[in-house]
Order: sequence, then structure tokens, then C-alpha cells
Amino acid sequence: MSVSATMAANEVQPYRWRWIALAVILAAEAMDLLDALVTTIAAPTIRQELGGSAGLVQWLGAGYTLAMAVGLITGGRLGDLYGRRRMFVAGAIGFTATSLVCGLAMSPEMLIGGRVLQGLCGAVMIPQGLGLIKEMFPPREIGKAFGMFGPVMTIASVGGPILAGGLIDADLFGAGWRMIFLINVPVGLAAAVAGMRFLPEHRLSDATRLDLVGVLLVSVAGFLLIYPLIQGQELGWPAWTYASTAASIVMFAVFGAYESRRARAGKDPLITPGLFRKRAFTGGLVAGLAFFSGLMGVSLVFTLYTQVGLGFSPLKAGLTSLPQALGAVAGFGLAMSGLQERLGRGLLQIGVVVMAGGAAVLGVTVHLTGPDVSPWQLAPGLALVGIGMGLTMAPFFDIVLAGVEPHESGSASGTLTAVQQLGGVLGTAMLGTLFFDLLKRQWSFGGAMEATMAVEIGLLLVTLALSFLLPRRARPDQTAH
Repeated sequence: MSVSATMAANEVQPYRWRWIALAVILAAEAMDLLDALVTTIAAPTIRQELGGSAGLVQWLGAGYTLAMAVGLITGGRLGDLYGRRRMFVAGAIGFTATSLVCGLAMSPEMLIGGRVLQGLCGAVMIPQGLGLIKEMFPPREIGKAFGMFGPVMTIASVGGPILAGGLIDADLFGAGWRMIFLINVPVGLAAAVAGMRFLPEHRLSDATRLDLVGVLLVSVAGFLLIYPLIQGQELGWPAWTYASTAASIVMFAVFGAYESRRARAGKDPLITPGLFRKRAFTGGLVAGLAFFSGLMGVSLVFTLYTQVGLGFSPLKAGLTSLPQALGAVAGFGLAMSGLQERLGRGLLQIGVVVMAGGAAVLGVTVHLTGPDVSPWQLAPGLALVGIGMGLTMAPFFDIVLAGVEPHESGSASGTLTAVQQLGGVLGTAMLGTLFFDLLKRQWSFGGAMEATMAVEIGLLLVTLALSFLLPRRARPDQTAH
């Protein structure tokens, strides 16, 4: 393909190893997402061995994703300040070490602590990838590069339970559930070595000191929101849980005001306030929060339903979700066949509708079949959910990040991925708490599952409504900037 002299002059020279570097970044993304999900399938087995309350099941995922969410914004800024390759490699090494801690944990407290540290290390590693892609790829290729995130993330999200179930049932070296963490050791070391070899170094020449006050404010706000959502159900919702939730809203407002004041003073904020004046970015954040809340929350509840409610083994429970994985691959195949370029935002909206339809089919199936439901009967609803996931997520990152300026990419990528993680935490906390609360009220597992699917449909409808805030498609001239 030929380009004009003007385009050639304005276009950044492509990085030689960009596609290999993209593979390294995607491998790290997949490792992170797998670790966010594998404990959902392993939680019943872990609880049997280590003990702990029902809250342990939620904290295994929420501790990781909460640390990831509050750390990702900081992680993006660290890349701007100290170099994205350096921070990627440091995060990969830390992730490997903390995975080893989780694999050797001897108590629920040690495991949850390890998960929190693992999330913090992931928060240093993950946001560097999106920023590096903006630097490595020319405008004509960046849409294709971002488009690769969708299939990798979706396959990882539904393949994680299958991998976890297989590792637990295989009981390699007598490690049982511990192998879901120990397998990260060779993978993480390989990612660190490959990162040093193939990722380019990049940092902002005008980046200033890290906003430590902003880090503290957003961390406290996130903790005040999530902790009562998980612990409240076990403790009977005492008054302090409501006070903590209200205080989190106040803290988020204080954080926003502080960041705006810091930017007006000419200092480098943790989150660039100008990002929220971009319609695509702001709309994408809110829509993503609703979407990932439902996606991650239902993942936890479905695993509990199949293992505890239906008595499936970890491997059988993981394999039950295989139609969702195949559906996701099919959805991405359709998106990449040209639908993404032609439909843009419309493709995302079609995917949300298909996904909501699949959730409805799944809920009706559970209602009609009762406790004797088989994996084959669950397959049609799961397949539709997977197809919808593929269609929705394929254009998501490209549209949301299209209008972000190069000097904002570190803050933007960290914020976007943080909202994705925060959505996962909220979904795990809210839908997990709803599920356990209904069981405590003597609801059947099937009835609790149906109620959860109804909430998921509601969140998808919210996502659909918010999607109209996005532009119809990501324009090449936006992405070029």
C-alpha cells in the first residue's frame, strides 16, 4: 500500500519488532486475566483445604482485582516517569514472585495477602502495554493491534476456568489447586525476558513526580467501596457498611477535585483531567464499568452454581463453559471479517443484545430444568453469551482510546484498565453477595442463579444505553493522534 508524502512525513516510523512485542504484551494480558479468573473455579477446593468463610471465595478474586484497579492508574504514570519497558519487566518479575507466594500459601490470610500483592505487581505490568502499542504502531495498523486484545481477553476469560479445573483435577506433583499459581512462574519469567529483549523503551520527556496524594485518595476510596460490599453480607449489614459506601463517594469526589486543582497548578496529575472531556473515553469508561461488572460477577456465580449447586467437579465445571469460549471465538471471527470497520459502535451494540439474549436463555433453562440440568442443556445460552462477548469486546478498546493524545496514553490506558478491573471487583462483590444472601434466605441454587442472570441482563441494558455516548466508529485520524 502506498502513502502520500504528507502521510509519510507525519507518520511515526513503525517499530521493527512491533508484532513480537505485541505478542509479549498480549501474553502478559492473558496471564493477568487468567489469574483474575482461575480462583473462581478453584475457590470451593481452596476453601476445603485452607478453611475460611464464604467471604474467602469473594476475596480471592476481589483482593486481586481491587489491588489491580487502584494500582493501575499509578502503574500507567510509573511508565511515563521511569520507562514503560522497565516497568513492564519489573511488574512481570514481581508478578512471578507473588504467584509463588500464593502457590505456597498455608492459610487464607496468606493467600489473600499474596493475591493483593499479585494484583499490585500486575498493575505495574499491564498498563505499559497499551501505551507501548500507541508508540510502536503506525495509524494504519493500530486498529488491528488493538483488535487483538478482544479475542485474547475473551478466550482467556472463558478458558481460565477450564485450565484451572484441569490443573486441579490432574493434581500435578500433588500440588492440587496450588498449580494454578505455580504455573505462572515459568510463564512470568519468560514474559520478563521477552520484554527486555523485544519491547522498546519509552518515557515522557516532560513527565514529573508521581502524585502520591492522588494514589492515597483513590486507594482509600476504592477500599471504602468494596470492603463493605463483601463483608456486609456475612455481618448482617451493620450501619458502618452503609457509612463506608457513602464515604467512598465522598473520597472519589475529593480525588477528582484534587486532580483538577493539581492540573490547574501546572503539576502532573495521576489522571489527566482533560481525558474526561473526551466523549468516547468517558462514555467508554462508564459503559465498561457496567459491562465488566456483569461479566465477572456472573462468572463467579456460575462457577459456584455448577460446583456447589450441581455437584460438578472442577474440570467438569470448567468444561461446561466451553460453549461460551467457542461462541467468543465465533463472535470475534465475525467481527474481524469486516464487521468491525463497517459497523463500529453498532457492532458493540449488537453484541450486547446477543449477550443479553443468551443470559435470558440461560436463566430460562435453569428455571425449566431444575437441579437435573446437564452441560448440554446449558450450552445454547452459554454459546449466545460468548458470541455476544466477542462482538462487544472486539471494537471496545479501539473506540474508547481512539481520541487519546500520545502524552495522555499512560494515564488513559491505566484508567481504562482500572475501570475494567473495578467493574470486575464490583461485579464479584455485588453479584456474589446477592447469590450468598439468597442462599441464606433459603433460595435454591437454581433460583439464586436465575436472579443473578436477571441482574446481568439489567447491567447489559445499561451498557447498551451508555454505548450511544460513543462515536459511531473510531476514525483513523483520531487514532493517529
